[in-house]
Amino acid sequence: MSTQNDSLHTVVMGAGINGVSAAIWLARAGRQVTLVDRLAPGEGTSHGNAGVLASCSIVPVTTPGLLAKAPGMLMDRDSPLFMRWSYLPRIMPWLVRYLAHANDADTRRIAGALAFIIGDSVEQHQDLAGNTRADQWLVPSDYQFAYGSRAEFDKDAYVWNLRRDNGFVPDIIEGAAVQEREPALSSAIGLLAVMKHHGHIRSPGQYVKSLAEVFLDLGGSIRRAEVRDVELVDDRIRAVRTDQGAIACGSAVLATGVWSGPLGRKLGIEVPMESERGYHVIFRNPSQMVTAPTMIATGKFVATPMHDGMRCAGIVELGGLEAGPSREPIDFLLRHVRQVFPQLTYSDTVEWLGHRPAPIDSLPFVGQIRSTGLYAAFGHHHIGLTGGAKTGRLVAGLITGEQDADDLRAFRPDRFTAKAR
Repeated sequence: MSTQNDSLHTVVMGAGINGVSAAIWLARAGRQVTLVDRLAPGEGTSHGNAGVLASCSIVPVTTPGLLAKAPGMLMDRDSPLFMRWSYLPRIMPWLVRYLAHANDADTRRIAGALAFIIGDSVEQHQDLAGNTRADQWLVPSDYQFAYGSRAEFDKDAYVWNLRRDNGFVPDIIEGAAVQEREPALSSAIGLLAVMKHHGHIRSPGQYVKSLAEVFLDLGGSIRRAEVRDVELVDDRIRAVRTDQGAIACGSAVLATGVWSGPLGRKLGIEVPMESERGYHVIFRNPSQMVTAPTMIATGKFVATPMHDGMRCAGIVELGGLEAGPSREPIDFLLRHVRQVFPQLTYSDTVEWLGHRPAPIDSLPFVGQIRSTGLYAAFGHHHIGLTGGAKTGRLVAGLITGEQDADDLRAFRPDRFTAKAR
């Protein structure tokens, strides 16, 4: 049953970091907000990630030369790129369009846009969680990149130069000073590129759950339900339909990660997005941990100190949403962890597979879909946790009229839709 207050009621679909952030900022603005998800807050991809507030991670995977390197990487047992070959026919159209961005002009354009979303991530998370119960999980810290040698670091010169162009300049530590700083690292690690003024979350899942409690404290409500569809009247949102019934509203936020595509397409936008399957292993009760999140360049995974152990997360596997975990990526991760942390002992491990939403241009979908009153907040690829606090704030600002939509043109939800070109 509709009421006069429905126009001020917003339904946020998705209780990950993007959705919970949007819900909090809307509630702080005095809006009535209902957060809807089939799972409890923080149970999806927002739970399983490296936990880094990686402001400098503005460079997409699709750097120049990837097209030439990708086939060899897929065949190399010691490469962090994996493919479920049975899925290749289905992913091929997306893959062709994704790899078409592996050029200098697109890479620079994407990096500049991502810098807007994540360049101030620590401050955005502090604004979101500061002085609340969620603040306990937020840790300002460095973010380190570990290389075997100066020569290996120099091979990444394109990426580091692009970061420098956007204001991210590392401190370099070499030789024995590496192990003095990080005793857990093998002597094979000869260089650390250290980014100051970053941060990490001690438990991403618990962080989002705590934020959801903050949202409830602000008067918001949470519904456990599966979103089925939306109801539009004269091309304006009037309700979100779930398996528990319809929820009347005057605006809505679509923040269901890689699962946002089907509903986006129902609303008439093209969503060329695939699951980039990511893995993590938590080493519980470890004998040693790094002092700050550390990207291991050879394995393309991040080791992060967390409240329940050391989490090693990363890997890229292309294989869709339906298949279960593959053994090869986990074995790769365990093998590289043994090489980099040769003295590490632990009581047991926890393994996890999640789904990063990967658009063909590595940019999220953020903004209003036409003039429907339904706003996109999904598709953050590798930077979901990092960019979630600001994305939610931006979308809330669009709904309340405090955010200029022109600032978000790079992330337009209809940018791939034929008539929008």
